[in-house]
Amino acid sequence: MNKAGWSSILVVTLVLFFGVAAEAQQSKKVQRVGILLVSTREATAHLVEAFRHGLRDFGYVEGRNITVEQRFGEGKVERLSDLAADLVRLNVDVIVAATPPAILAAQQAAKTVPIVMVATGDPVALGFVTSLARPGGNITGLTILSVELSGKQLELLTEIVPRASQIAVLWNPNSPDTKLAFKETQGTAKAQKLKLLSLTVQRGEDFDSAFQEASKHRPDALIVLQDALTFTNRKMIADLAAKRRLPAIFGLTEAVEAGGLMAYGPNSLLISPSSSRRSLSSSSTLKQPSRSASRFRRMCWRGRIG
Repeated sequence: MNKAGWSSILVVTLVLFFGVAAEAQQSKKVQRVGILLVSTREATAHLVEAFRHGLRDFGYVEGRNITVEQRFGEGKVERLSDLAADLVRLNVDVIVAATPPAILAAQQAAKTVPIVMVATGDPVALGFVTSLARPGGNITGLTILSVELSGKQLELLTEIVPRASQIAVLWNPNSPDTKLAFKETQGTAKAQKLKLLSLTVQRGEDFDSAFQEASKHRPDALIVLQDALTFTNRKMIADLAAKRRLPAIFGLTEAVEAGGLMAYGPNSLLISPSSSRRSLSSSSTLKQPSRSASRFRRMCWRGRIG
């Protein structure tokens, strides 16, 4: 997901709470937004900056009519509960939480504060909302359909390596999203009569050993299931795959920009700006349906194929 894409997603969801730009400019209240991220400040700096730029485009200027409070887990999921509680203590008007661990932490800490979920797979299966049409509770937002996309990613990968018989899957078993995505990938692989090699990682130090394990089994290609851990370490993964001449597909385009071969995921650039220009008060926002990406982007860099 590039800068414009991240900006589109967050600003589209945020204006559901604060209304259109004109209303923001006329309001005397300074809105306070909390952002809760699992990843590091460095890994997400371009995304947060894009978010700020998007806010300015919609008339929200920091120091004038909005304040943004950022909290980063620095790759440590166990920190998120305290960070979410800290945002609640600051009396933020809304929390934007990205990826399931952050959404869960916000859900547990904020019983009444509205939560905008971003970068999650199936929010119904994960227990964040009752349904996409009627979320219920205090959570709404956007899903990137990462679970459903994992099967498509496998299909695309076999187009690049048509004689593939064994595909390695790099995934974090502690991530609710990737657990579901791995099951989806297993189903697709079975239908295509492909053998899967499961490579699990739970921290940054695990990637070297995961690729060493891959070398023992000599898979034909690699699928990287997207979560905060693989996003933060995307350059390392791309380098390790290239070193072993292992064709790999990722879920976000930043991985391609970091040197990965291919990515397939939501094209958030195609989210219509007009959808964000609905004047809604915070009291009615949580009745709004959760939305999912409907168009997707395939991005390749053919310089590092094995």
